[in-house]
Amino acid sequence: MLVIVLFAFAAAASAAAPLVSDIPAPAGAGAAEPFVFAMRDGLLLSWLEPVPNTKDSALRFATYRAGRWSAPRTVVQRADLFVNWADFPSIVEDANGALFAHWLQKNGDSAYAYDVRVAISKDRGTTWSAPILLNRDGKKGEHGFVTLAPLRAGGVGATWLDGRNMVEGKEEGDMTVRYATIDAAGVIRSDVQLDNRTCECCTTGMTMAGGRPVIAYRDRSPEEIRDIAVVRQTANGWSRPRLLHNDGWKIAGCPVNGPQLDARGKRVAAAWFSAAGERGRAYVAFSDDAGETFGAPIVIDDGTPIGRMDVAMLDVETAIVTWSEQTPGGAELRARRVPRKGKPAPSIKVADSSAARAAGFARIAVVGQDVYVAWTEQNAATKRVHVSRVQL
Repeated sequence: MLVIVLFAFAAAASAAAPLVSDIPAPAGAGAAEPFVFAMRDGLLLSWLEPVPNTKDSALRFATYRAGRWSAPRTVVQRADLFVNWADFPSIVEDANGALFAHWLQKNGDSAYAYDVRVAISKDRGTTWSAPILLNRDGKKGEHGFVTLAPLRAGGVGATWLDGRNMVEGKEEGDMTVRYATIDAAGVIRSDVQLDNRTCECCTTGMTMAGGRPVIAYRDRSPEEIRDIAVVRQTANGWSRPRLLHNDGWKIAGCPVNGPQLDARGKRVAAAWFSAAGERGRAYVAFSDDAGETFGAPIVIDDGTPIGRMDVAMLDVETAIVTWSEQTPGGAELRARRVPRKGKPAPSIKVADSSAARAAGFARIAVVGQDVYVAWTEQNAATKRVHVSRVQL
């Protein structure tokens, strides 16, 4: 009888364990910098891909529904796309089914002179509008690290790092963070600067909480403290930036390791990395009031995190977070379920990865009961885009 009981217990535990399975991505050889978005009826995957026998790169995408990928389509193909491991394009769907794609396009001779371009599709990606320029300052400098988030009535909010106050052609002056809205006709409104001095090259994070944008980014104090700040739109306008948590990470240069946000209703989950005190830590914190305040940080790493985080809400009480964890052999892409109250679940190995920059940033999306994770694999010969499904 004891043997039967133990066997039944082991079988139940095994059935409850998360299942990670690989879904071969439709991206071509050399593809990298993937992004995933949960559509109303499936998963949208986008990526950058070199075009054979040319100097061009292409922003391409495909959708995953009922266990099958659609044929890949191209949004834009150019020789002057800015291709970067940390600053990469995205495609999202708005509340009315329109698709909004953003990419980066060079605007000058210096290494980090590029603009943000946006195109819109009203026929599920079959055709795209003429590109519009998101940053309209006319400066030949850095504009990027964009996050797009659907608005409740249609269109998207866009937040980005904007170098219009920096010296053209030089890494001097202060980076800013901005926000604007874009409707399905390509009209830009509500363009506003939210912070006049931020870290220069960390990803931004944005979510809609209670129908209004909450934005997180890596700030930069006069003393070179580069902790995570949050700014939010309220009924009375934009809040002043405030620290998500006082980590006290003093660092002379940009760590290229920004925060991410997701929300269900007014419940917000934030994920970020810090190496204050020369010790890397990966955190998650929750807000119950649309990002006005956050609870105490929850440590979610396994002791040697690299960061490069993403987070998604599974429901109003639980988030799932992904990060890169350094290992003796390189790195692993890991995931962990984090409840708002209670103990985080054991970490899950999603895939072997690399600590190199070329491994990029994994991105996640929740579709139904499944979590989809997209990342870049690099070997000595080429790069590949991978997608895994985590069934919790």
